[in-house]
Amino acid sequence: MNLLILGAAGIAAGAVNAAVGSGTLLTYPLLLAAGLPPVVANGTNSLGISPGNAAGAFVYRKQLAGRGRVVVGLMLMIGIGAAIGASLVLRLPANVFETLVPWLIIAACVLVVVQPRISRMIASRGIDATNLPKSALFPILFCVGVYAGYFGAAQGILLIAVLGTMYSTDLQLSNAAKNVLQGVSNFVAAIIFAFAGAVYWPAAIAVGAGAFIGGFIGAPIAKRLPEPALRGLIVTIGLVAAGVSISRH
Repeated sequence: MNLLILGAAGIAAGAVNAAVGSGTLLTYPLLLAAGLPPVVANGTNSLGISPGNAAGAFVYRKQLAGRGRVVVGLMLMIGIGAAIGASLVLRLPANVFETLVPWLIIAACVLVVVQPRISRMIASRGIDATNLPKSALFPILFCVGVYAGYFGAAQGILLIAVLGTMYSTDLQLSNAAKNVLQGVSNFVAAIIFAFAGAVYWPAAIAVGAGAFIGGFIGAPIAKRLPEPALRGLIVTIGLVAAGVSISRH
């Protein structure tokens, strides 16, 4: 197992995750190619990419100012979902859920594209979805958490689609919350996998070191992108992620 290659992949994954999401699709296949069983590869990947999420959240900390109470509630729900999702990995075959992955990603990409139009249509009826009680996000984030704990590829795309509609139409503010929520879901899942012995620590450390560096690379780039460019980048990476997921079946 070449830990240097895994570290380099971690840098790329950390940068992609901080900017958009879907970094898992860079590291997970490499861990499988290195000979790790799928469950161990999944657990190792969840732990490895967590430092990159933390780095991205740190870079975006100003965009989180004044939203702490709201974000904590969202963290709790996605964390509970991730714990359940990771537990399911240890007990159930991944075939059914992995079959759904590309279609979930495509649906999220469509929502990212049409989200501004949806917001305008809702606003024309005198409703602002972002002014709904944030508790309305709880069941949705719980479901995203289950998905993130179970497999997690492109969870960032799903989170941006949801947060951009119901948290904030400012994509940078939603991206800041996305980085925090990704970090929580990955870390909670990693704890479950670690206690179950489903983490290969040398690889997790190599990916984690790279992802931490990558998070500090990707987040500043995303912050400087105009919203249309960031939205386009999200959709492009999401469609690539969906294509990769489909090609694996």
